[in-house]
Amino acid sequence: MSDATGAEIVGRGNKEGARLFRSWFEELTQAAEQDRRAAYVFVMGSLTELLRTFDFPVVFPEINSLQTAVRRVAHEYLDEAEDYGYSPDICGYVKADVATQLRGGQLPMGRIPKPGIAVYTNACNTYIKWAEIWERMYGVPTFVLDVPGTRAAGRQTWPGDADFENDRRYVEAQIRELIPVCEKVSGVKFDIDRLRENMEHANAMGVGWKRVLELNQARPSLFNALSDGTIYLGVANGLRGSAAGANYFTELVKELEYKRERGIGTLTDEQYRLIFVGVPCYPIFRRFTELFTELGGTFVNSTYLWFASGGANAGFQYELEDPLESLATGLLISVRDAMDSMFFQTGILLEMIETYEADGIVYHPIKSCRTVSTGLADNRRALMVERDVPSLFIESDMMDRRVVSEAQLKNRVDAFFEGLAARKHQAAAGSS
Repeated sequence: MSDATGAEIVGRGNKEGARLFRSWFEELTQAAEQDRRAAYVFVMGSLTELLRTFDFPVVFPEINSLQTAVRRVAHEYLDEAEDYGYSPDICGYVKADVATQLRGGQLPMGRIPKPGIAVYTNACNTYIKWAEIWERMYGVPTFVLDVPGTRAAGRQTWPGDADFENDRRYVEAQIRELIPVCEKVSGVKFDIDRLRENMEHANAMGVGWKRVLELNQARPSLFNALSDGTIYLGVANGLRGSAAGANYFTELVKELEYKRERGIGTLTDEQYRLIFVGVPCYPIFRRFTELFTELGGTFVNSTYLWFASGGANAGFQYELEDPLESLATGLLISVRDAMDSMFFQTGILLEMIETYEADGIVYHPIKSCRTVSTGLADNRRALMVERDVPSLFIESDMMDRRVVSEAQLKNRVDAFFEGLAARKHQAAAGSS
């Protein structure tokens, strides 16, 4: 392969991901201008495979909100929602979305259409109250998919188990109830063959996403799970169930395999392999990542790539012969996996440490999200009992720049890396 071809391959995933994301938002803007009503969904259990069969534009309010922070205007949206009456203590994503609705759907990257229906799961307790806001604003129907979670750590059940099959039938019955609601709202008749086609695309994406995560076990790591990984997540959610999304991950796997074969890492000098727990600090997103990469640290995986992909990382494959039963199975497995990566993290993190040969873990609780952040200190203590691995506990926010101090974060990160360096020096001295 020539150098020119190699230059075209390396970095292709980031460029193409950004292009697809822009194109997706252009389509949403066009839908808003045409006054087409959208399906509002969340990342954990979005059911986009099904909703695409009704020709709904699909809107992810979480993604919209975080984009306001990345583009450094979130404070304007938060202030507007708080002036409207929302408390400073509630989820920043919710407040940014409220302001977006008050602005007629206007966002820095385009405009989103109004909702025609909201479809969501119970994976996050905020989802239910959030959707009630749209119900009050627009009078739209809301549909809650109640997905039974794992009963306790290590107690996940799987297909064939009696408890799993009971839960699966319960979820499938809800999906069957959702279909006529979508038909009524959209005016489009349900087409099971279109669903099969969308599920086939989701299968290809699932294979690719799982392989992408596996490939980052390489030394040096091939992508940064915090920065690059967020681009991948945008495609995994927004284009799930589409041919473009499936093709993107197929090509991304090729790029990463090319890099692995040639030893091309995300850093020129990888010193420390880290795991990230929580949600990124979007108000200073690039700088937050640089606090680690400047000192030779890169994030090889994160719990965020698990729960924010809605469990797509599990690589579940739909059986297309019975799409509705298989859709229920996949929803149950993927949403449970997403919830487990937030609520039962110890086992998952121990596996990541071993598999990715991690040198340390960074815990990042945030003010805006109690669902993700509650219990992280306890989880850290539990992990330290099981494994002698350095960890950093730093607090900021995913939306509100008023509670983000770059100077304080840098002091904590620098001290953490001093400890990592001392440990590496001691290990080298002990082996000599």
